[in-house]
Amino acid sequence: MAFRHSLAAAFFAAVALAAPARAESVVRYGISMADIPQTTGQPDRGAGAYQFTGYTLYDPLVAWEMNVADRPGKLVPGLATEWKVDPADQKKWIFTLRKGVKFHDGSDFNADAVVWNLDKVLDEKAPHYDKRQAAQVKTRLPGIASWKKIDDNTVEITTKDVDSFFPYQMLWFLVSSPAQYEKLGRDWDKFAQSPSGTGPFKQDKLVPRERLELVKNPDYWDKTRLPKTDRMILIPMPEALTRTNALLAGQVDLIETPAPDAVPQLKSAGMKIVTNVTPHVWNYHLSVLPGSPWTDVRLRKALNLAVDRDGVVELMNGLAKPAKGQVDVSSPWFGKPEFDLKYDPEAAKKLVKEAGYSPEKPLKATFIIAAGGTGQMLSLPMNEFLQASFKEIGVDVEFKVVELEALYTAWRKGAKDPSNAGITANNIAYVTSDPLYALIRFFDSRQVAPVGVNWGFYANPKVDALIDEAKHTFDTQKQDALLAQVHQTVVDDAVLVWVVHDTNPHALSPKVKSFVQAQHWFQDLTTIGMQ
Repeated sequence: MAFRHSLAAAFFAAVALAAPARAESVVRYGISMADIPQTTGQPDRGAGAYQFTGYTLYDPLVAWEMNVADRPGKLVPGLATEWKVDPADQKKWIFTLRKGVKFHDGSDFNADAVVWNLDKVLDEKAPHYDKRQAAQVKTRLPGIASWKKIDDNTVEITTKDVDSFFPYQMLWFLVSSPAQYEKLGRDWDKFAQSPSGTGPFKQDKLVPRERLELVKNPDYWDKTRLPKTDRMILIPMPEALTRTNALLAGQVDLIETPAPDAVPQLKSAGMKIVTNVTPHVWNYHLSVLPGSPWTDVRLRKALNLAVDRDGVVELMNGLAKPAKGQVDVSSPWFGKPEFDLKYDPEAAKKLVKEAGYSPEKPLKATFIIAAGGTGQMLSLPMNEFLQASFKEIGVDVEFKVVELEALYTAWRKGAKDPSNAGITANNIAYVTSDPLYALIRFFDSRQVAPVGVNWGFYANPKVDALIDEAKHTFDTQKQDALLAQVHQTVVDDAVLVWVVHDTNPHALSPKVKSFVQAQHWFQDLTTIGMQ
């Protein structure tokens, strides 16, 4: 009997050896960036980069719900299972950390790691302080005053003021491994090649400007968020037509922001076009510093009235939605602005004439814009379309075209910085999913550089007072009502030139069997599955 068992065991062992191993599932993703974003813990290249080298390799303490497509997400536990304000001192927030989490290198995630990471981006005297990472996240964490470890599983963060919206800031703070940094000789450049976070993917290979290969982390702490593919290859393709042709040729499996003109061709080739409601606005930030023409509200309103938003949507082949302000009209923060962002070139010409200019005697201005990149939609065609519209009303705009990261740098430095001399508008597009990102950091007079990104130095005491009142209440309905007043005020002031809201279009090969597109600029790439 023992002999028969040994024969059976040998037979099944031979069959197992003969059976082919399961093929590795691979997805190739053509992304609209010119280069792979930073992999050290805080991605560069804007909010869109968080889906690529942020929430893949790393985790935040407070996360965003990204696995739903039919409604807006909400704040959910990340590396912190709980966060609450101290009732005795509402400037203090207590974060309870998740136990048993390991970094990719096998070291433990704990309170010491959180403090080390806060030091990394906020304490310039820390030996491991990284200017490159700090440049990306400091303006995203304007509320933090101090931080400390309470015990191995608890961290206390103190804010500069009472701020009920503070947890939204923590979405942007990602945690990398102190042990890996030490192991690699305390060198951030080496860390970029062998990063270690707690995220659902691990980095396998990085070739700047060419590709980033990520592999599934089978030991990821959140088993509901294990990647559906074994390997993901991110390939920078900044040109929309290049991405589209690569998808049609089978060189990639999905792309973001396909060329709008090619949408019919993509559909006829069996590709699926996926869009969703996206809290994201494409606009121009205007300088209102002394000497800028945009200190005149008539000219700010004229630019808004000169924008043919339906024409821009048509240019995008329907992959956009006209903007009536910073947020969509469906938002609880929209309010009831009196200034209607409609296309009325005759009214625009009249306002320009009142301000002393005309098509015969045009106002000349320089805007800084990006050549392209995630979130910027079709930057050059859209800007050229609007340039022609502005010229018709007597505003002659010249563009300074830079790469996206250079645009972000100019944005963070603010209109007053010498590097922006002669530039009176900045064309930046961004996410507007939460109060901080939709309104506070752009319209609070205290959020100018280097604290925040109120690029044009807009200041309105009424707006500041409304923001302060909203920060000091923890009642969501009261917050919404106050933020609606902020929004209607800035629209009536025509602080920015609002053009369209993005729909974050993606084109998918028939080989892609699953992809959840969240109503956000944050996306969860673990949801991508192949046939």
